[in-house]
Amino acid sequence: MTGISESATRRAAAQHAVAEHLRLTELGRVDEWVKLFSSDAVLEFPFAPAGVPQRVTGREALVAHMSNFPKIFNVEFVDLVFHDAVDPSLVIAEFRSTGTALPTGKPYEQRCISVVRINDEALITHYLDYWNPLVAIEALTPQNTPSDRDLGVTFGD
Repeated sequence: MTGISESATRRAAAQHAVAEHLRLTELGRVDEWVKLFSSDAVLEFPFAPAGVPQRVTGREALVAHMSNFPKIFNVEFVDLVFHDAVDPSLVIAEFRSTGTALPTGKPYEQRCISVVRINDEALITHYLDYWNPLVAIEALTPQNTPSDRDLGVTFGD
C-alpha cells in the first residue's frame, strides 16, 4: 500500500506544479512562477516560431524569457485536464488559453499540451510545451499587415 500512496502523492505534486505554473503565468507573477522550477530546469517549445527559442535552460534564462509575457498577453487558462502517465513524476496536461494580445487587441485563443517532469522536491525539471505558433503570430500581427513568412513573436528579453 505504501507504494500506491507515494505514487499518488508524487502524481498530485506534479499536477499541482503544472496548475500553479498556469495560475502564476496567468497572473503575470514571473518572480513567483520561476520558483516552481529547479535551478537547471529546461523549458522546451518544439514548434517555436522565429523570435522564440526552442529551449530555455536555468531559472535566470526562464525569467528573461517570460519577463514580458504579462505585458504581451492577458490570458486565462481553462479546461485543464491531466492525463496520467506510468511515471508519477511525469504529467501530461491539456488546456486552453483564452484572452487578448495586448499590443493588437486581437483575441488569443490557444490549445496546448504540456509534458512536465518534476524532481523529488516537486520542482519542475523539464517542461515540454506544445502550442500553435501561428495563433500567437496572428494575434500579435497588427491589422492590415501583409503576410510575411518571416513574421515571428517574442515576449522575453
